[in-house]
Amino acid sequence: MLTNVAAVLLDGAHPFELGVVCEVFGLDRSDDGLPVYDFAVASAEGPDLATHVPGFTLSTPYGLDRLEEADLIVVPAGSHYIGRTYPPELLDSLVRAADRGTKVLSVCSGVFVLGAAGLLDGRRCAVHWRHAETLAKRHPRAKVEPDVLYVDEDPVITSAGTAAGIDACLHIVRKEQGPEVANSIARRMVVPPHRDGGQAQYVARPLPRSQCDTVGEVLVWMDRHLDEEVTVEQLATRAHMSPRTFARRFQQETGTTPYRWLLRQRVLLAQELLEATDETMDFIADRAGFGTAAALRHQFVRSLGTTPHAYRRTFRGPQAA
Repeated sequence: MLTNVAAVLLDGAHPFELGVVCEVFGLDRSDDGLPVYDFAVASAEGPDLATHVPGFTLSTPYGLDRLEEADLIVVPAGSHYIGRTYPPELLDSLVRAADRGTKVLSVCSGVFVLGAAGLLDGRRCAVHWRHAETLAKRHPRAKVEPDVLYVDEDPVITSAGTAAGIDACLHIVRKEQGPEVANSIARRMVVPPHRDGGQAQYVARPLPRSQCDTVGEVLVWMDRHLDEEVTVEQLATRAHMSPRTFARRFQQETGTTPYRWLLRQRVLLAQELLEATDETMDFIADRAGFGTAAALRHQFVRSLGTTPHAYRRTFRGPQAA
C-alpha cells in the first residue's frame, strides 16, 4: 500500500521537478476523499541545499534515514547530476530500498543517480531525449529507451522530462490505488489523467537539418476526420508520397505511427465528449471513430486503464452514469 513517500535531494536540485513530486504526493486532498500521504523531502547532503536557481535555497530537517520507511522514493532532476559523483550512503540507501521492494522513481536527470547505484543494470529505462546518448554510454548495461515518457520496471520507474514526471507519478498512483484516485488528483492538477508510458516524447526532436513539416496538413485532415476509416495508403496519397516514405516521415516528425497517432486522438476526443456532454456511448464511439461502444471501451481501457463509464463518473459525478 502506498502511504509513505520521500523525495531525495542533492545540491543543484531543480525546484520545478521537486514541485511536481510535492504536488502529487505532498498536498492534503482529504476534502475530496483522496488519500493523504506521509510525505517528506530528505536531503542527501546536509540540511541546506543550493538549487540551480540563483539565490534560491532549500532547507529540510530530514536526512537519508527518512528513506528507510518510505514506500516510494523519488529522485527529482538537478543541475550537474549527469557529471557529478554521489554520496555512497545515498546509493546504498537506494539499493536497499529497491531490494526490499520499495519503489524508486527518477524524474529526468535523476535517472543518473539511479544509474550510479546500479539500479538500471539490465533494466529498460526512460530519460529526456537530450541525455539518452550520455546515459547509454555511461551505463552500457542499461536498456535506454529515448523516445518514451516513462518506463515501469518495478520497483524501478524512470521518466523523461518534467511533464513525464507528472505522468509517472500518476501512473504509480493509478497502479497502487486505482484509476479513480489518479484521475481525481489529475483533475485537481488540471493535467491529463493518463498518458501511456510508451507514448513518444512530444518535444523538439533532434531531426536532420533538412527535415521540414511534410505531414502537417495530413495531421490536420486526420484530426478533422477522426470518425472515418483511413489507411496509410490513403494518407500517403493525400501527402503525395509513397506509403513507405509517408510512414517514415510520419514517424520522424511525430515520434509515432499513423495508427497510434490516430488512436490517441480518438481517445482524447472520447475523453472530451465524456467530460462535456451527456451523449450515449454509442454516439461517442461513432463520433470518435471507434464504431461501437464495445470497441470504445476496449481501447479506452487499454489507453487509460479505466472504462468510459468510470471516467465519466470521475469527472462529472455519479449522476452522469
